[in-house]
Amino acid sequence: MTWSQRMNLAIEYIENNLESALHVENIATVACCSKYHFHRMFFANFKVTCAEYVRSRKLSLAAIELMSTNKSVLDIALKYGYESPNAFARAFRKMHGINPSQARRSSTTLSTYDRVYFPLRNQIGENMNYKIITISDFQIFGKSKEFEFEEFLKSGSKFWKEYVNSENYRKLGDLHQGRPGSKTNAPMLSAYFPKENGNRNEFIDVLGIEAIDILETDGFEFHSVPSATYAEFFCTYKTSMQTNRYIYGDWFATTAYERDGNKPDIVSYFPIPFRPMSEMRVRWWVPVISKKK
Repeated sequence: MTWSQRMNLAIEYIENNLESALHVENIATVACCSKYHFHRMFFANFKVTCAEYVRSRKLSLAAIELMSTNKSVLDIALKYGYESPNAFARAFRKMHGINPSQARRSSTTLSTYDRVYFPLRNQIGENMNYKIITISDFQIFGKSKEFEFEEFLKSGSKFWKEYVNSENYRKLGDLHQGRPGSKTNAPMLSAYFPKENGNRNEFIDVLGIEAIDILETDGFEFHSVPSATYAEFFCTYKTSMQTNRYIYGDWFATTAYERDGNKPDIVSYFPIPFRPMSEMRVRWWVPVISKKK
């Protein structure tokens, strides 16, 4: 089954269950992939999170029912998963700019969010070089924080920007004085460890260094990275998010690779002396397995 078919099955499942409680874990199961991978594939292709899409679709249908039926606001709110009229009104107002009761007035203008599709795409004019490598296990030593996917998109950058300006970050850098690690050949790393155990937080984001002869551990943690096969991509800091969207939006969909379970994505940073941060070299390692038999 192609990625296009799998994603459209997931979208079809969403559309057929908008009057029910929808959980990303179940939607990802329909797409035959992990919640972590599904989040990234969905966001990379549609530029919204799956949860945002579900909310917008529910509120679009709710608006239609308000205009075309005599059902009470409470009944419509409950139908689309809102436990109280107040919660429904806040969400409705955020999307449509008016209260639910106002939607029944003539000549009212409402927003709509159409169903999305995942077409088979043959990308032309966009190409990104990669290679497949195998790296043995190693450890990352540094600072971590657990995130939900939507929370990470909203506040992850701010959290890490504040941390990079902290005294603890300076201490972390001083531990190896900018020396590259023996396995990663990188002076600084981020790692994204998926959590598929049903907990609220969906992944652990780690910023640190490859652990080599670390003696001082106060305030920092060790995280083990298992041996894995990776697809390796290079870009700059300025284009790193665009590269990530390409990997999860196009590359996986058009190659014979799947993301390898709960193994982490590894991002390495290579600053260039006397050059702006936007020009810093970035390397993405995405753990993969081949779909070919």
